[in-house]
Amino acid sequence: MGVSRRDALRLGIGTAALGLLSGCALDTSGAPGGTGSGALVFYSTQLSTTAEAESVRRQILTGFDREVQFVADSSVTKLLDRVRAEAQAGTSNLGLVGALQGELATLHAEGLLRDMTDVVESLDDRGFTARYLDLARVDGRYAFVPWISASYIMAARREALPFLPPGADLQNLTYDQVLEWSRAVQRATGSPRFGLPAGESGLLKRFLQGYAYPSFTGGVNTTFAGPDAVPMWEWLREIWATTNPQSVTYGFMQEPLLTGEVWIAWDHAVRLVDALQTRPDDIVSFPAPTGPRGLGYLPVLGGLAIPASVPDPQPSIDLIRHLTDPARVSTTVRTVAWFPPQSLDSIPGGLPPGVGQEAQTLQRMVETPGALASSLAVGLGGQSGAYDKVFTDTFRAIALDGADIRDTLANQAVALQGVLDTAGAACWAPDPLGQGVCRVG
Repeated sequence: MGVSRRDALRLGIGTAALGLLSGCALDTSGAPGGTGSGALVFYSTQLSTTAEAESVRRQILTGFDREVQFVADSSVTKLLDRVRAEAQAGTSNLGLVGALQGELATLHAEGLLRDMTDVVESLDDRGFTARYLDLARVDGRYAFVPWISASYIMAARREALPFLPPGADLQNLTYDQVLEWSRAVQRATGSPRFGLPAGESGLLKRFLQGYAYPSFTGGVNTTFAGPDAVPMWEWLREIWATTNPQSVTYGFMQEPLLTGEVWIAWDHAVRLVDALQTRPDDIVSFPAPTGPRGLGYLPVLGGLAIPASVPDPQPSIDLIRHLTDPARVSTTVRTVAWFPPQSLDSIPGGLPPGVGQEAQTLQRMVETPGALASSLAVGLGGQSGAYDKVFTDTFRAIALDGADIRDTLANQAVALQGVLDTAGAACWAPDPLGQGVCRVG
């Protein structure tokens, strides 16, 4: 089945999502699926840290009636190369693939994945939300089965709460209120206590692309240098003045929250959960703020798919049923803090306090009136790094070095257009979808 460019944009978070979490690549040589051992090879770019992979092997896969080799490697390039090579060979040693939405979109667009419509329809009792089912559907058929989900949220130490602006609701803050709050904390403590993951392994670029830009401008590429981008960058310059300068070294925000270096922070939910788990009475989570154009946020969806070259898909389908069973969903939430692509009601009660906090925060965020869901870059290929660099370079120039906002945006808009031209990339959400190369505004 062919996949149009528009469908690929609908489907994919994009290849820029590579390595969302730093992972531990495991040796895939001599995979049992390829040596006649009878083991089913489950290859995943997600749940790839050492602790996550052990949780999959020792807890999430427990109870499945067949041997499974879980191969965890966060490198999407390796996944794509392997699936392509096995398709050319005419048979697949990989029985099941777990990956982010955009990674699966790439494989599906190349015709390398089995149509999963019959599997999704057989799982109608799982209660997948319509939003995630729509993301998994292309031309009326399903490219993958929704599996795990997450997003980016905020967290704060409780001692910061008395300094909230008068009348502010922690669960429904605006960007202006966050700035006022951070300033109040700085005045009271004598130190800048806001935190952003601006280190080399941090995800500041996702804050700019999926949160600040959509919330202030309603877009990202088409509004990059537009008039609405100026107050956004003014806000970032002002919030940086209240930010712990060590933020340029932070990859994960949970540690500085625990130590008290930072009192208010934004990060990926998985990169905050240890702080919430360790001190659930002292650290609270809450949704990202709302800007003039709404609450911009970036959903992260992982799915399960079967390579088209798998000779007998039934064992793989059985494993999908196991992984999406309510008991396994409960285990997944508890052990790795990734959530099911279902409503909050589907998450079992009695969750650890930190995980329960995040579940409620994520639900509030996506249900906020005016919430504006974005996707990570689609169609950039080898230009993904160059694309991200435009945003981090712009941030460094404006927020750290004090460069003129309009001049910087004008210069960086040229660089951004060059990246999009080189990749031949069309626009993706929240920018209007269309044909041809996306034009920077």
